[in-house]
Amino acid sequence: MASINSNVAAMTALRALTATNSSLVQTQSRISTGMRVNTAADNAAYWSIATTLRSDSSSLSTVQDALGLGAAFVDVAYTAMDEAKNIMTKIKDKLVAAAQPGLDRAKIQTEITELQSQLKGMSDAATLQGQNWLSVDSEAAGYNATKKIVSSIARSGGSISVQSISIDTSSMVLFDASTEDDGVGIIDAYRDGTTGERYATQPGTPAATDFRLSTMNISTLTDSAAHLATLDGYIKAADLAISEMAAGATTLGAAKARIEIQQSFVSSLKDAIESGISQLVDADMNAESTRLQALQVKQQLGIQALSIANSSSQSILSLFR
Repeated sequence: MASINSNVAAMTALRALTATNSSLVQTQSRISTGMRVNTAADNAAYWSIATTLRSDSSSLSTVQDALGLGAAFVDVAYTAMDEAKNIMTKIKDKLVAAAQPGLDRAKIQTEITELQSQLKGMSDAATLQGQNWLSVDSEAAGYNATKKIVSSIARSGGSISVQSISIDTSSMVLFDASTEDDGVGIIDAYRDGTTGERYATQPGTPAATDFRLSTMNISTLTDSAAHLATLDGYIKAADLAISEMAAGATTLGAAKARIEIQQSFVSSLKDAIESGISQLVDADMNAESTRLQALQVKQQLGIQALSIANSSSQSILSLFR
């Protein structure tokens, strides 16, 4: 039945054209943004997952910065510790030379004093961002010998936690300005005059033969048996200090290696997350370009179909001529 009130063919063609235009807008949006899930309306589940992953990826970027800064702290401490070990080796060499009877130990002490000052100055200078791991004050408020470097983040059950690498710096302290212990660092701690062993804490009353590497003085020593025994204690102490510094440098070296491994892992993890986000929300440009061509043809055909349907009602006029 031909009707001027309802053009069923035109309404059908219009609905088809509207659907085609809607699909065309969606495809053009995907091509322009490169994403098939750009808002929550596109796919709420994927959008939510991708948003969380983007947040984690951003946090991992911050972790990478923290690891880089942590590596810098370790590098500064290691460089200073390694140089301190070299200086202590020179002091030991001077002490061994002073063991030769008849030498002018006062002149040798002049060189040792300069090296002692160099140790203190270098330890104080090993500072980065206000942190110094070698020259400390264990009595200072908030002091903690265990240093933490943010290394990663972990998400479990919707909650996130920060993971860190802990470095115990107590074994690498060269100078400690603590007034209570009056110095328990490798250089400024009291040492046994016979064995050269370092006291972990200060003795109540140091023995007359006890000494510190930071202030020891051989200028007044003679060739007497007692003085040569004192000099032997100094040599033993210097040798032990070198071993203690080597142990501290080993700790720093192991920490540096771990940080480098973690940096590589975080970088790979960040790449994996970015890949996961891409799989969820990125548009397949090959498929979308093909779809665009098809929809454009479909749109043109829809327009022609609607035009034909609209023109069919005009034929009714011929019945009244």
